Amino acid sequence: MEDSTRKFIAIDNKTEIKEILTSVYKSLLLKGYNPINQLVGYILSEDPTYITNYNNARSLICRIDRDELLQELLIEYLEKKGN
Repeated sequence: MEDSTRKFIAIDNKTEIKEILTSVYKSLLLKGYNPINQLVGYILSEDPTYITNYNNARSLICRIDRDELLQELLIEYLEKKGN
């Protein structure tokens, strides 16, 4: 058995991050999950099993670097709060 490393291509485009998050959110909703709870679980643990495979959501979320994801979420939140 050969050991192989699975590569995920991280993305840094803010628009692409938003599109991926929206798609993952919708996939979780369609499968009957609470998307916020599932995404928080994924962000805190980096365990991709929090995200459904439906519509390729799990592989999509793995394309986003978790630190970049948190950074973008904070920026969006704080900009909307006017800080």
